[in-house]
Order: sequence, then C-alpha cells, then structure tokens
Amino acid sequence: MARRLANIKTREQTGFDYVVNNINPWTPFGKKQLKERTPFFPGQEAELREALDKIEIIQEIIRDNPKLNDKLIEILHCMKDNSFSIERSQESTLSMVELFEIKAFLLQCEQILGELDKVKDVIPADFVISDTSDLLNILDPRKDRVNTFYIYEEFSDVLGSLRKEKRDLEIQLRKEHKSVKNLIHEKYGITLTPKFDYVVSKAESDEIDKISKIEELEVTDQDYMSITFGLKETAETYEISGRMIEIDNRIEEEEAVVREKLSRDIWNWHETLEKNCEIIGALDLAMAKASYAMAHNCIKPVIVEEHIINITEGRQLQAEDVLKSKGKKYTPIDIQLTEGVTCITGANMGGKTVSLKMVGMVQLLAQYGFFVPCAKAEIGLANHMQILIGDSQSLERGLSSFGSEMEELKEIMDNCTERSFVLVDEIASGTNPREGLALTKSLVHYLLEKPYMCLITTHYDVMEDEKRIKNMQVSGLRNADFALIKRELAYANRKERIEIIGRYMDYRLIEIKEGAAIPHDALHIAEMLGIDKEIIGMANEIMNKE
Repeated sequence: MARRLANIKTREQTGFDYVVNNINPWTPFGKKQLKERTPFFPGQEAELREALDKIEIIQEIIRDNPKLNDKLIEILHCMKDNSFSIERSQESTLSMVELFEIKAFLLQCEQILGELDKVKDVIPADFVISDTSDLLNILDPRKDRVNTFYIYEEFSDVLGSLRKEKRDLEIQLRKEHKSVKNLIHEKYGITLTPKFDYVVSKAESDEIDKISKIEELEVTDQDYMSITFGLKETAETYEISGRMIEIDNRIEEEEAVVREKLSRDIWNWHETLEKNCEIIGALDLAMAKASYAMAHNCIKPVIVEEHIINITEGRQLQAEDVLKSKGKKYTPIDIQLTEGVTCITGANMGGKTVSLKMVGMVQLLAQYGFFVPCAKAEIGLANHMQILIGDSQSLERGLSSFGSEMEELKEIMDNCTERSFVLVDEIASGTNPREGLALTKSLVHYLLEKPYMCLITTHYDVMEDEKRIKNMQVSGLRNADFALIKRELAYANRKERIEIIGRYMDYRLIEIKEGAAIPHDALHIAEMLGIDKEIIGMANEIMNKE
C-alpha cells in the first residue's frame, strides 16, 4: 500500500486539490501522472530539489521560447493514449485504426525531438525521448511523413501484383459496362449516369413501362418517390465480378499478413514506445506545472532538512481567486513555524482560517513537487499532515460538529508520527466556552510534548505558557482609524458595513510577546456595527476583571 502524506479532506480543505485541478496537462500521459502523483518524504529532499529544478528549467525554456512552447503544446494536445494498442501488439494483429494511431504517435515523437533539439543544451535529459524514426520508416516505407496510414505495395510484393490485377479487372469491367451503356443509348435513346443507372419518378408510369421492357436493365433500388434501374449482369461481367471478389479476398488476406507483421515490429519496439509515453507525460506535466506557476506568481521553494516552514508573502490561491473575481485584493501572509505549537488568535473576520489553509497548501504543494504561491519559502518535509476544520458534521452517524471534530482529532492523534504537521482550526468552538477553553489548553500542552509541528487557530487565550507556545495574532484593526471607519459606516447599508470593515482589516500576522496588550477586535466590530454601548462597556469590564 502506498504511503500517505495527507487524507482526502486535508488535500481538499487546504486548497491543494483546487490547485491540482486547475493544472492541465495536454496528453493522456501527463494527466495520468498528475492523477497518480506521489509526495516526497523526509530523506528524499535531494530528489525533490532535483524535480523542482527541472520545473524551473522548463519554466525558463517556456519564457525564453514562446513559439517553441506553442508548437509543443500543439503537438501534445493531439496525442492519444496508444498504450493498449502497444500492449496488444504482442499477441494480436492490430487494426488499421490502431496502426494509423501508432504511426501518428511516431510522427509526433519525431516532431517533439525536432523541437527539443532547439534547446538541447538546456533541456534536462529526463525529458528527451528516444528516436523512433526506424520504426516510423517501417510504417511509412515511402517516407511521406503524412498523417495517414495505408498498406502500401512496398509492404508486400504479392500485394502489389494482386492490386494490379484488380485494377486491370476494374478497367475491363468498366469497358463492358460502357459498351452496354452505348448500346442502350443507340437502341433506346436512354442515357445512363456515370454510375450506369437510370432513375425514373414513380409518377411517370409510361416511362416506367418503357424502361422495364429494356432487356439490358433491371430494378436495382426504389423508394417512395422513384425507381432506379441498373445494368443486368452479363456472362462477361459476371465472370469479371467473380474474379474481382476472389482477388479482393486474397488482398484482404495479404493485408492481414502485413498488419500482423507490422504488429510484431511494433511489439519489438514496445519498451522504447512505453518509455517515450512516460517521458512525454513527464515533460507535459512539467510544462503544465511551470505554466501554472508563471500564471499565478508561484516560486520554487527551498527544501531544507530541518522540520520548519518559513513563508514570506504566502497566498491561499483559492481564496485569492475568489477575491479577484469580486475585484478585491488578497493580503499575503508571513509566518515561520518550527516543531512545537504556534497559536493564531483574532476575530472571526480576521482570516485565521485562510492563513491556516494557506500554510497547509504551501506545505502540500511543495511536498508534491509543485511551485508555491509565495515570495519566498523554506520547507522541511513532513511524514504526515492533517487538518482539522471545526465546521463539519457527520450526518451518516448522526454526530454534531463537536462529535465529528473529536473523531477527526482522534484520527490525527492515531496517525501522527515523528515530523508530523498538524493544523487545527477553532477546535471545541461547538461546545460551551469553559469546556472549550479547557480542551484547547490541554490539546496544546499535549502537542507540546510531541515531535510535531502544530499550527492552531483559536479564540481562547492560551498564552499562560508563553515560553513554549509561539503566539501569533491577526493584526486586524490594531492600526485602524476607528473615527474614519465610523464615518463610512454611518451611511452604509448592512452588506456595505461588513465590506467596509473588511476593507480596513489587516490580515497580516504579528507575534505576541509576554505582557503585550491584546486588541479586542470582536468588541470593536460589534460596536461599529451598532451594538449598544452599554453591552460593549460591560463586555470590556468583564474582560478586564478576568
């Protein structure tokens, strides 16, 4: 069983699947490799760096050679998956369609080699396919290099003589038909079509009677509107047609012999063909990764041996795309994580969950060999990674959000091992605050004793063990001009008020040191949205007492 880095939910909720689903290789081979992707684990840092370096080289080639990139895409876009036909060629005779598709593939390989030769000094050797022109010459003996397939006479001396004999018979048969056609014209004044038939409308009963009496003609077809008359078989034409049927059978048999031989030739090349499919898939996927990275300002992460994450101006691409669609701007986040526990606090509007997902996305993308949406990134590989977003329900089992959370938390604890990366968002928010605070604190202290890297978002104050816990907070409204915000809110409707406050939110993270004042963004937001000052005042008194 393949080793698993992250479960389906983690890949989906971090936005990793969103990114992967928007990376589009052109060939079936590239699509297959994307689907069957596997992550790199601790100890494979060198292999991952090499894979990322290759994407960087492809990116430079694409950037410096746009015409070459367009030509390669044009070739790759037309490729079909011939792996089944290649496998079938071992013991079966391939059909004309299969032989055509394999010839088309060989032509495409020849074109790819020609294009890659233009960048032979920089293209990684892993992306260069083997020359298969010798097999192409077998399937294309005239070397026309036309994207069609025909069983040429060059494939068989017997086939050539049979086809010549058939052509001679066709000429002889046509001469016989023309002779009868001319006779009918002279004798009855009837002119047959080039196909040697004559069509009469059923409304013309006299004409039908007249034509029916012509001995050389017979009814060959009819519909509700007309009757078609054609030439009757004569002794001469009957003999010629019989010989042609015999020749056709022999031609068909000889073509089957040729197809069988060509199938064996293809099988003799199967290892090279299969390897070329694999290499083309790798090139295609690397091009797709590089193109996506260029379009979304992603960079090559620095892969380190330490179990750390250092992100500069990280972006959660799914959230960024949503904001762009609404004409809004995404605020990049800086964060540095090491083994231990880092907590992020802040109001619900502060983007804590998006920051959590961003870190998870960056980790997964890097570990699967993709570029990451950051200005800079240092990534240490994890053995296991899992996210817990506290908003799910297990309808099948009748569990509440809290019950589902606890099941997922147990799964995390059961699967974590050394160098695990745990992401927890607002755990225990679905139960009463006292129990939620106790559970959050106990989870934090439990994780502090484990060799994990943990990032937790929470409403609760867990700073009492500040020496071992790294506390981060969304900057939020810390530096906002509340007077200015209130003036804007005064004339805004409900939807506009939320958007105005969101516009003034600073989603960047800052580290909170011991003794630092913690801003009360939730109370500020409540006050600005019109909650009675008496309620706000009492809330502040309660917080100060606590």
